[in-house]
Amino acid sequence: MTGTHQGSDQRVVAPFGAWASPIDVELVAGTSVALGEPRVDGDAVCWLETRSTERGRRTLLRHGVDGASRELTPAPFNVRNRVHEYGGGSYAIGRGRIIASSMDDGRLWSLDPDGVAAPEAITPEGPRRFGDLWLDPVRDRLYAVRETHPEDRRRIDLVRNELVAIALDGSDGEGRVLVSGPDFVAGARPSPDGSRLAWIEWDLPSMPWDETRLRVAPILGDGTLGPARTVEGGTGVSLVEPAWSADGVLHVVSDETGWWNLYAFDSPDGIDGEKRNLAPMDAELGEPAWELGAPTYAFLEDGSILASARAEGRERLVRIEPDGTVRTLETAFADVSGLAAAGAGAVAIVGGPRESRTLARLSADGAVTGVLARSLSAPIDGGYLPDPEPIEFATSGGETARALYFPPTNPAFAGPEGERPPLLVLSHGGPTGAASGVLSLDRAFFTSRGIAVVDVDYRGSTGYGRPYRDALKGRWGIVDVDDCVAAARFLVERGDVDPARLVIRGGSAGGYTTLAALAFKPDVFAAGISHFGIADLELIHRDGHKFESRYDEGLVAPWTAAGREVFRDRSPIHHLGRMRAPILLFQGLDDKVVPPSQLDVMEEAFTERGLPFVAYRFEGEGHGFRRAENRRTTYRAELAFLGRVLGFTPADDLPPMEVPGLG
Repeated sequence: MTGTHQGSDQRVVAPFGAWASPIDVELVAGTSVALGEPRVDGDAVCWLETRSTERGRRTLLRHGVDGASRELTPAPFNVRNRVHEYGGGSYAIGRGRIIASSMDDGRLWSLDPDGVAAPEAITPEGPRRFGDLWLDPVRDRLYAVRETHPEDRRRIDLVRNELVAIALDGSDGEGRVLVSGPDFVAGARPSPDGSRLAWIEWDLPSMPWDETRLRVAPILGDGTLGPARTVEGGTGVSLVEPAWSADGVLHVVSDETGWWNLYAFDSPDGIDGEKRNLAPMDAELGEPAWELGAPTYAFLEDGSILASARAEGRERLVRIEPDGTVRTLETAFADVSGLAAAGAGAVAIVGGPRESRTLARLSADGAVTGVLARSLSAPIDGGYLPDPEPIEFATSGGETARALYFPPTNPAFAGPEGERPPLLVLSHGGPTGAASGVLSLDRAFFTSRGIAVVDVDYRGSTGYGRPYRDALKGRWGIVDVDDCVAAARFLVERGDVDPARLVIRGGSAGGYTTLAALAFKPDVFAAGISHFGIADLELIHRDGHKFESRYDEGLVAPWTAAGREVFRDRSPIHHLGRMRAPILLFQGLDDKVVPPSQLDVMEEAFTERGLPFVAYRFEGEGHGFRRAENRRTTYRAELAFLGRVLGFTPADDLPPMEVPGLG
């Protein structure tokens, strides 16, 4: 490495960005697995693992009473669904039965819990998707959201979302329809005695974090539903995650106070009783329902409830006692997801700033009592992992925005005296997402090389209450951009980073914010990196999918003649004359959320105007890159691009990147 020397503290002094790091491309792109959807049946625990080394395939594992973990869905079985395009709830477990959805054919399959017998299909082939699967506690059937698509994918007005019951022996075929009519249904949960069914429904233009309805109906002797009643909702309140306690009390998460808190209905029928806020707090005990079947609370066998609560950039565990006492548990977790009751405790996916996400058994007090699976097979030296710093800073309109700041961290290197590091500004997706302090190889890949990172919780993010989440409405492309700029300037003014080497990076909605920042704030960022970002809001509106077909109207403007002008004004593609910074673009060619046409129009326009850019297209990738080979290409390209535009030579063995149009 050129331009380095030994510092007085025995660390090598080298330019920021040029530090050598053990967190290499192979580690980040190919050796970790993503853990998801833990479920419990007696003493057995199941979960999903997404493996980039197997082309992003998601497989189901089961940890049995014998203490061994077995894979129940060997290749090529891919346990996934695309209901709402984002999926979730891809399998159900109960009473010794396991039913899973296959991504390749959309069918539901019955699995052998011991992994010996071959899977058996219980639904026929056809243009249907099944998600949010849940087994009936007394009948041999399961409940699912069934999404049916027409042959012409452009006719999203013909997409049907229905709640169905499916016999486990396959005699119901594609399922018996229980609920139809609403634009969307989710969260079908039967009471423990099988006498009642609760579910959530909502209609366009609302998203599930805008306004939903909680419905309950009796389950009749023939398996159909009796008259349904709206228990709560329909008045500008988001209700999510219905669930029944063991004694048959209905619970739901509601944001009527401005925060998603957990409520119980005290009447036995879950309809006529008083609704009670079990743990009033300025924290989110629920989350935006982008994916189906993602629980944030669990009923323990002693009658208490264990719940995850997000506030100020951190996830905490709280315990709600039967007598109403609420305790915040002391843990090292920065992130908790997928809570499921397991005996006297629970299982959940947990992680901290120096601990990768782990599927762990938890005691009733939140202590880890056992580890079932790890996202990383080997620990990372903590010396290369940055500590998150929550920051607040002034932004436009006299308001305050938030972020997590991660400084360059490497025990073997230091930057030259008087030099400040470059800054990578992360703009998350959603845009209702949230920054997390949990160990992230993606983030550490950059910080361990001497590049500072700030993960911005711009207005619209989750974890700060509904008013903060709603602050983006009608102002997408404005306040999110303002907040990313304000975060960068805050760190510049504090002396943390180099004002001449600020880069913005994001995917999906964050990719739109990235492109908008380069177009509308051209003097701030030296470069941008967009993963499947949106450049033309009009095009995404016309070429979108049902779940988000009206979402942009709430974020931008109603789809009227006047509103379409706003769409056009907010689209970076129409402001290329103001853009100057080089751009790195990535796109999956199977993406149904942000279609490849977005990259096509950008590439044509950038080429016509001579803007410096590099574009990558990946066959077989959708909304997010899952294949190891494509992830390797992405990280190599990002590091080479940053070295080229920021003026450093990466320590990694990378060929120099040519950026056409960049002098």
